[in-house]
Amino acid sequence: MKLSVLRFAVLPAALAGSFALYSLTAAPGRVAPEPGNAGLKLPAGFGALVVAETGAHARHLVVTPEGTLYVKLAKPTAKGAGILVLKPGAGGKAALAGGFGNYGGTGIFQKNGYLYASSNREVFRYKLDAQSNVVSPAQPETVVTGLKMGREHETKSIALDNAGNLYVNIGAYSNSCQVLDREKGSMGIASCPVLDSAGGIWQFRADGQRQSYPQGVRYTTGLRNVVGLDWNAQADQLFVMQHGRDQLHDIFPALYDEKSSARLPAECMYALKKGDNAGWPYTYYDPAQHHKMLAPEYGGDGKKTVDGQYLDPVAAYPAHMAPNALLFYTGAMFPARYRNGAFIAFHGSWNRAPEPQMGYFVAFQPFKDGKPSGAWEIFADNFAGSAAKAASGRADHRPCGLAQGPDGSLYVSDDNKGTIYRIVYQK
Repeated sequence: MKLSVLRFAVLPAALAGSFALYSLTAAPGRVAPEPGNAGLKLPAGFGALVVAETGAHARHLVVTPEGTLYVKLAKPTAKGAGILVLKPGAGGKAALAGGFGNYGGTGIFQKNGYLYASSNREVFRYKLDAQSNVVSPAQPETVVTGLKMGREHETKSIALDNAGNLYVNIGAYSNSCQVLDREKGSMGIASCPVLDSAGGIWQFRADGQRQSYPQGVRYTTGLRNVVGLDWNAQADQLFVMQHGRDQLHDIFPALYDEKSSARLPAECMYALKKGDNAGWPYTYYDPAQHHKMLAPEYGGDGKKTVDGQYLDPVAAYPAHMAPNALLFYTGAMFPARYRNGAFIAFHGSWNRAPEPQMGYFVAFQPFKDGKPSGAWEIFADNFAGSAAKAASGRADHRPCGLAQGPDGSLYVSDDNKGTIYRIVYQK
């Protein structure tokens, strides 16, 4: 059934880099799910509604204590806004109130009176007033600059801890550090040079100015690409979701058939500490064998393990589903079993053929005492529109960002059509 929702104009013509932000007069009022839950399939007791249709490639997002949404776009609109501002309205919906930041990217985070946002090379921050409005949208501080950007995995996801540190993913500009990237039979480069400036998480001071590699710390290495990451307050530790490597069969057809290539490697969750090495490009994780395997570019054959040499994942998920957001839920709206657990937005696969494509849903991973505990489960499904659309990879919507509202509701962004969803629990 086609949803009947109001599509807001993306940006007014007055937009040139900054403009006044305003509040709507409509009171937020009671939040009620839409009939049919906006097309989503949810556990009993949960409901969903469409907050807004942005018509843009909505990546990560944050929700302020006042209910304002800041949505990071993959690329700026025609009017020059890379961050959209949506103000709360009646019935749990929101209306476009402006935009700013003439750069694309993925990362956005709110902490200690500032809004942080990333381009593909930099991280900026904007001072917020007492109502969480950006004070000077045209004049952000440049916190980090000069980051490596290749032709793939170029976006910079970000998170902050409670000690004034900023964590930035710098994705590897390579699939598996081959001499010839993604070429059949090409072997890996010894002492992979990509890891000098990418393929890991870098730590900077959240209040620093124009920091680059010399002022930062290579916090963790050996991570191919991380789009979803979040600070776990219970564990006082950074958790990340890695995008596993691609094309085992295409590159080494004598070692991997199409089916095994579709199922390898796992998408992995890691709990990070300073100095950790997760092993990319020298290893990958096989969820069926429960071992870290030596990558074929470095002499592996699908049987050689490298257990004990690199950081173990704390949880593993099916291959190629592209985990694009990670959020530890701390709200009070959802039932107690969700408290301190992790929601993961799986953007969906493109390279599982001849197996069906997978993903296009939000999963829930239970946690206990700051660690994964028990099997993960699909929480919000049918973003794709149907099982057939998911299997073919032609999804209507692809979940990308997650945010927790001040009332404990869960917001989900879609970077295909720009839909913003809100999931609530009805007690």
